[in-house]
Amino acid sequence: MGDMGDRTEPGPRWLSDGEQRVWRSYLHATTLLEDHLDRQLQRDAGMPHVYYGLLVQLSQAPRRRLRMTELAKSAKITRSRLSHAVARLEKNGWVRREDCPSDKRGQFAQLTDEGMEVLRRTAPGHVAAVRQALFDRLSPEQVEQLGTIMRVMAEGLEPTDPDADLPWLR
Repeated sequence: MGDMGDRTEPGPRWLSDGEQRVWRSYLHATTLLEDHLDRQLQRDAGMPHVYYGLLVQLSQAPRRRLRMTELAKSAKITRSRLSHAVARLEKNGWVRREDCPSDKRGQFAQLTDEGMEVLRRTAPGHVAAVRQALFDRLSPEQVEQLGTIMRVMAEGLEPTDPDADLPWLR
C-alpha cells in the first residue's frame, strides 16, 4: 500500500450546535413561509405560489412576454415543470403560448389581459401575506441584514460554470 496508508482523508465539517439550530430554524421558517404563501394564493386565486411568480415575471417583461427558456431560467425551474405550469395557466386563460418566428423550436409565454387582471386582484392579498409573515415581524435593521444575507447566499449559489447542471436546461 506504500505511503497511501499514511494519508488521512479530511472528515466532514459537521455543523456546530449553534449552526445546526440556525439551519433547522431556516428550514422550518422557509417551509412554513412557502406553505403560508401557497395557501393564501390557492384561497385567493386558485394557484400555487410558483404560478403566481410566473405571472409576475411575465407582467414585468416587455410586452408581457418572455421566451419559455428565459422564463424557466428566471423561475429556476425545469423546462418540463414550466411547460406543465404554463399549460395550466393557459387553460385558465391567463397565459398564451406563441411560436418564436426566429426559432422553430422556441416559444414565448405571454400574459393575457385576463392574467394581468388576476394579478391585479391577487397582488394586494399576496403582499399582505408577505408583510404579515415576514416584514411585520422584523425590525428595519433585521430586514436590512436579511437582505444582505440573502444576496450573499444567492451570489454564492448562482452557477457560473458554463457546464453547470442547471434546472432550466433540463
